[in-house]
Amino acid sequence: MSTVSFDHTGLSVGDLHRQCRFYIEAFGFREMHRTEIPDAGIRIALLSGPGGAAVEFTERAGSVPQHFADPNEGAGVQGYFHWALTVDDLEGAVAAAVGHGARVVSRPALARRPGVRFAYVADPEGNLIELLQYTH
Repeated sequence: MSTVSFDHTGLSVGDLHRQCRFYIEAFGFREMHRTEIPDAGIRIALLSGPGGAAVEFTERAGSVPQHFADPNEGAGVQGYFHWALTVDDLEGAVAAAVGHGARVVSRPALARRPGVRFAYVADPEGNLIELLQYTH
């Protein structure tokens, strides 16, 4: 059996520049690679976070947004509806995200999983991000 490890999450975005700027400023990501597929009207940027999490943003002309008001609504549609980042300061991460254009979806609270606190924010385009802080 082949060894499997996580590489990145891919998100279709409406404004590549705005999304890159948000993740760089709010969470400390850095841009690793950028490319274009002009015939398809596509621009792509790969960003990597301080803890190794990576996200690939793909902007395609004419793409249609999808928004979930909260995680429960997102769970009602099959497919990807959020991605999660671990942080060492949950309140600080929520404040940084909001300060750079996110909106709070659910405030910091204890998770059902022991030893974990969580919150949800929506990035500037409405993509849900679960922020997790391990307490032990």
